[in-house]
Amino acid sequence: MRTRAAVLRRPETEYEMVELEVLDPGPGEVLVEMAYAGLCHSDEHLRHSNPGGRYPIVGGHEGSGVVLAVGPGVLSVAPGDHVVTSFLPACGHCRFCAQGRSNLCDKGATIAKGELPTGTYPFRLDGEPLGGFCMIGAFARHSLLSEFSCVRIDPWIALDTAALVACSVPTGWGSAVYSGGVRPGDTVVVVGLGGVGINAVQGAVHAGAMNVVGVDPVAMKREFAGSVGATHTVAGTDEAAGLARQLSRGTGADVVIVTVGKMSAEAYAGASSSLGKGGTLVLTALADRPEDGNVSLGGQLATVFEQRIQGSLFGSCNPFKDIPMLLRMHEEGRLELDRLITRRYSLDQLNEGYRDQAAGETIRGLLDHSLT
Repeated sequence: MRTRAAVLRRPETEYEMVELEVLDPGPGEVLVEMAYAGLCHSDEHLRHSNPGGRYPIVGGHEGSGVVLAVGPGVLSVAPGDHVVTSFLPACGHCRFCAQGRSNLCDKGATIAKGELPTGTYPFRLDGEPLGGFCMIGAFARHSLLSEFSCVRIDPWIALDTAALVACSVPTGWGSAVYSGGVRPGDTVVVVGLGGVGINAVQGAVHAGAMNVVGVDPVAMKREFAGSVGATHTVAGTDEAAGLARQLSRGTGADVVIVTVGKMSAEAYAGASSSLGKGGTLVLTALADRPEDGNVSLGGQLATVFEQRIQGSLFGSCNPFKDIPMLLRMHEEGRLELDRLITRRYSLDQLNEGYRDQAAGETIRGLLDHSLT
């Protein structure tokens, strides 16, 4: 099959729209016609570096679509099924899946290259094999996925909002509920109110936090955070630190969640200034390059205050459990999804969408493959 896709040929370039070949599904593989893809900041990081990966590569990992065909042995989905992609595959059998930590599944070892667990690269461009980012490649109209990356959803669920639960919603929501362990009565600070941070706010509210402080320099994002449950919003971490101490009656925030667009030592230091005794600092943000995300831990303070630094990948969620649950919460009016989509873009407008994101104009941009 021939299809159109957005490809990064090398670092520090923009996405290039090309026509390429998609392979037919082999054992354990699924051919999906993509309907929508979220413009996640992780794909923006991909423009600058891809540690452990390779170029060229098809971008996009937050997607939804319809199954066109399946390979031998595939039992979990069938042609015609609606699916949400899981950018972290879950086999259900490895050590981490067996421990209930499927976000760390061993099958995710090749997501940076886009090589499927079968050893297949799903695309061919001018005869050269290439992968899809996170084994997804949702910036292609059609993509070949592992069965482990396809979460079947009910056919009546709108595929546009469903795409968001492929990454940003569970990553943010789970950063509060699972990774951060927010409890009733807690004071929570969320630093960065983009597509992930807004959902960390929603997660903290659902977990029963008494105070949820949203931090972002962009006024539109602060206003939006207030509309989904943030009790207070401020422009910077200096103000957040004082507010957290005031709201907690002197102890500081119980949970601080870092969801800025680019992780840095400065962002870490600013966020940690809000953390109180016995608090948990959740690191969800990534840097463009791994070395840019190195931080300095104040070990003395962490020891005497028993503070915990917790990394968070996919919000510590289980895609096959939490994606359907979050969609059900949306159906029941308990989780905002529709208003998260600020603007929609065609494939040819993808680079424009990322410029809008960098300018702070979107909560979530959405690639609509039906637009021309």
